[in-house]
Amino acid sequence: MITLRPGTERGGADHGWLKTRHTFSFNTYHDPAHMHFRALRVINEDWVAPGQGFGTHPHDNMEIITYVLEGALEHKDNLGTGSIIRPGDAQRMSAGTGIRHSEYNASATDQVHMLQIWIMPNQRNVAPGYEQKVFPAAEKAGKLRVIASPDGRDGAVTIHADTSLYVSVLKQNEKVIHTLAPTRHAWLQVAKGSVELNGKKLTQGDGASASDEPKLEIQATADAEVLLFDLA
Repeated sequence: MITLRPGTERGGADHGWLKTRHTFSFNTYHDPAHMHFRALRVINEDWVAPGQGFGTHPHDNMEIITYVLEGALEHKDNLGTGSIIRPGDAQRMSAGTGIRHSEYNASATDQVHMLQIWIMPNQRNVAPGYEQKVFPAAEKAGKLRVIASPDGRDGAVTIHADTSLYVSVLKQNEKVIHTLAPTRHAWLQVAKGSVELNGKKLTQGDGASASDEPKLEIQATADAEVLLFDLA
């Protein structure tokens, strides 16, 4: 069964410096019908104005993945990590027993467009940790490239959750197929362009859950970039 989550129905707000859309309930947006899907708790699509950002704030017991679509994001945390996250990077922060960090648009002239993803961990109170890796466009072109997984396979960042995150960049009419094991579930998020998921149409900002679907066929109806979560 595939259930669509149209991007136009997401919650969100326009704060001037920040435009944000929430796939699931977050902050002041509360929708009992869209609290989470399996361990996937947050998918926020954010546009942050030049030089603006999120001041230092805390997290705990959450696996947080930042995926930048356009621009550059500057990260700092109380572990002593400082980095710039750019398109093609996957940044993983395991909040565990507690972490404090800030995120600011690294440009004084261009906005940053990104996805903030929270996944509920399968282990609580782990030691906080940070990891960032680059996944070149060629590795995602016309294929599903794992960028986060519980075992860090194929060079993915490692998360404390029974979830694997794949990214694919597709040209119009290109197709990828993902086999979903029995008892597994999936969430597809369209970051750019438009696709069909087992014949169902999705466009930028749309998401879809999939359960009891042994095969997921994703075909681009325009040039597209998608994130696919394989979830327990």
